[in-house]
Amino acid sequence: MTRAEAPCPGVCSTCGRWSALLLPGFQQAFSLVLLLLLPPPPPLPPRRRLLCGIMVCFRFSPVPGSGLVLLCLVLGAVSSYALELNLTDSGKATCLYAKWQMNFTIRYETTSKSYKTVTVSDLSTATYNGSACGEDQNGPKIAVQFGSGFSWVVNFTKEGSTYSIDGISFSYNISDNTTFPDAKDKGILTVYDPVRFRIPLNNIFRCNSLSTLEKDDVVQYYWDVHVQAFVQNGTVSTKEFLCEKDRTSTTVAPITPTTTPAPTTTPIPKEKPEVGSYSVNNSNGTCLLATMGLQLNITHEKVASIININPNTTDFTGNCHPQSALLRLNSSNIKFLDFVFAVKNENRFYLKEVNMSMYLVNGSVFSIANNNLSYWDAPLGSSYMCNKEQTVSVSGAFQINTFDLRVQPFNVMEGKYSTAQDCSADDDNFLVPIAVGAALAGVLILVLLAYFIGLKRHHAGYEQF
Repeated sequence: MTRAEAPCPGVCSTCGRWSALLLPGFQQAFSLVLLLLLPPPPPLPPRRRLLCGIMVCFRFSPVPGSGLVLLCLVLGAVSSYALELNLTDSGKATCLYAKWQMNFTIRYETTSKSYKTVTVSDLSTATYNGSACGEDQNGPKIAVQFGSGFSWVVNFTKEGSTYSIDGISFSYNISDNTTFPDAKDKGILTVYDPVRFRIPLNNIFRCNSLSTLEKDDVVQYYWDVHVQAFVQNGTVSTKEFLCEKDRTSTTVAPITPTTTPAPTTTPIPKEKPEVGSYSVNNSNGTCLLATMGLQLNITHEKVASIININPNTTDFTGNCHPQSALLRLNSSNIKFLDFVFAVKNENRFYLKEVNMSMYLVNGSVFSIANNNLSYWDAPLGSSYMCNKEQTVSVSGAFQINTFDLRVQPFNVMEGKYSTAQDCSADDDNFLVPIAVGAALAGVLILVLLAYFIGLKRHHAGYEQF
């Protein structure tokens, strides 16, 4: 039995911390009992690092016409909070299985009539109240609650030989001042996306690629998705139905074994990338300008690679708001590369966030996000420029090298760059004291020379008598 196959309601033999039995009835109150189980185990190897964290078992009391329903949920405790759900029926047979990762960005208006964007990615407190196998009148449902008033629900339906991811709804409490400081609106807001994506029965849907749903002021991000509703015979299918993005990923040619030594993981240096020009427009004209050569440094499964972005085959979009601006690049192998800029102290801008998802040469998908950066700082009304090579460190596994960089995400006038703040100004801060010291040393040398010359002439005057 592997770590991901621990049965319920027994003890998660290798990674359990807590087990909870919920005994509700449709016409009776429920009670919750928490039982302390085993101490945490040693960490798993990197490729299978999915800590159980918490196992929650919901046992529903029987009602007429139905058996005992058992729900087992495993909350991932890793930093990316991979979620996994294994829903079973009265016979302890799996009826719905799902494993996925997700996060959200929400834009809202403040009382000062400006706009702010928050990223919601901490799902460590997730609960799954309301998730169900489904019945004749109501289909299966996954319901997740997390954070301060966030809830996420996906419904499934079946028709003939297919089942559908019918719709996804996401609700958030904008009255929470901690998450949404100074929000103009109050109350619980909900966005709904009628996905209606059809999958053949007895197929598990897989989408490792990053997918987005944009509705109103909310962008939902999903990746590493594996889900099967209406599981037949209690066994999750090994037959995969791939999303279109996974189907279009690069196919790897089979490798023929040879006696050649395995290549080193050190990437071969690449030539300087070509410089591209990018822009974003809104109703008032050009609102963001960027000129730069981009080189991606990726380490995935201990293999390092360097990828130069070709601006001639790269598309770009984005948006501009009073307090934030987005430049998004995408190409055949890059789902998106986002540069998110923000305003600080009402008088400066900086690069606050980078999000990226792309297909690697081996067909796998590499996704990363960091919304706590601080690069390319310059005053509002100016641009930031750096002709020398710079490195934006997004994570230990992903860095971006920039060449001949110039960006202006705010206050672009007539589609042209404003006066630039050069990154060399930082270097000047070190040169100033050196220059001052050199000047003082030069003055001192001149004074000493003048002194010795004067002293020599004085002695020569005495010798004439």
